[in-house]
Amino acid sequence: MAASFVSHTDVVVIGGGPAGSTASTLIAQRGVKVRLFERERFPRFHIGESLIPETYWVLERLKMLDKMKQSHFVKKFSVQFVNANGKLSAPFYFHDNKPHECSQTWQVVRSEFDLMMLRNAAEQGVEVNEATRVLDVLFDGDRAVGVRIQKEDGSTEEVHAKVVVDASGQSTMLQNRFKLRIWDPVLNKGAIWTYWQGAYRDTGKDEGATIVIQTPNKQGWFWNIPLHNDTLSLGVVGPFDYLFKGRGSHEQTYHEEVELCPAVKERIANAKRVTGYFATKDYSYRSRECAGDGWVLIGDAFGFLDPLYSSGVLLALKSGELAADAIVEGLQKNDTSVAQLGSWGDAFNRGVDLRRGRGVGLREVDRATVARFGCGVCLDAFSLPQFRITETCVRNEDLTFG
Repeated sequence: MAASFVSHTDVVVIGGGPAGSTASTLIAQRGVKVRLFERERFPRFHIGESLIPETYWVLERLKMLDKMKQSHFVKKFSVQFVNANGKLSAPFYFHDNKPHECSQTWQVVRSEFDLMMLRNAAEQGVEVNEATRVLDVLFDGDRAVGVRIQKEDGSTEEVHAKVVVDASGQSTMLQNRFKLRIWDPVLNKGAIWTYWQGAYRDTGKDEGATIVIQTPNKQGWFWNIPLHNDTLSLGVVGPFDYLFKGRGSHEQTYHEEVELCPAVKERIANAKRVTGYFATKDYSYRSRECAGDGWVLIGDAFGFLDPLYSSGVLLALKSGELAADAIVEGLQKNDTSVAQLGSWGDAFNRGVDLRRGRGVGLREVDRATVARFGCGVCLDAFSLPQFRITETCVRNEDLTFG
């Protein structure tokens, strides 16, 4: 089908989630023309509500900090863990490890947070197009040269660009096109969750803590994330086969897991469920490449990590930031090769690996790791008879994307 119109810009961004809004904002701040295409109209529902301290630095560059401070999002100062025996750890206060403003973060409703991020991008010069589908990425040989879009009225357009950024989320347009996805053989998980009102939560500084609760049979764990308006996000994560094979409906499986976990039952004993049930499968994956000639993958379009790490938004923001810097530098040098656009990939992958626990050998809840990432520890931590805290298991300088 021939496009009815052809236009030109410097950079096209596919997707308006946190990765796409981050990359587009930082590129536009440098005077580069950016067009962003989002298939939905915001606000829209999305999971991934718990921010971690390291998001602070990207939010600062995005000029989002004042907006976050003025928001009604629940402030998060710490994380706590409940092991299979029901033992609750003391709070891990991020400020104890790093006495800086960044050690207070937020629990966000993603529909609201993502809309704030997208509006912030528009305020800083990004041309934001919602309800616009990217039908195809255009190539000249091996080089991406633009996209073909369909607008809400059905009309189509070819948008030629020097760089195409795929931030399409788990739709993973280019990852699918080039068959780049690598499933994580260990973190093959699924999740079922819903939302409650009136659930138990602590008060004061501990009100906003993320609580990670291991199930007594050690097959999985619950996230307990307090949101504003007295809402609780409560989900169970477990091996794919355990949660979804030979079980009943998502509702039935969810409540079977709640019944098995007294620490969870106590928290929602007087609560009312306020939504239906949600499920996601095939959790953790990564792309073999983060870039090619004229194209870049960021956020979930590059990869996704088990939510135990509470790192989804951080990885979206950080990949968007690193890719944006590589793109701006490449445009300045007239170099949009794979080497230039993917120059951030190795460092980023090292950071992901550290969050995943590869090569670190964590078998305990490490205070420095928790304080830095908010919930970045291995499930192996729950196999211990009681929580052991160390200060030096992981060197602080290793816990970066560099």
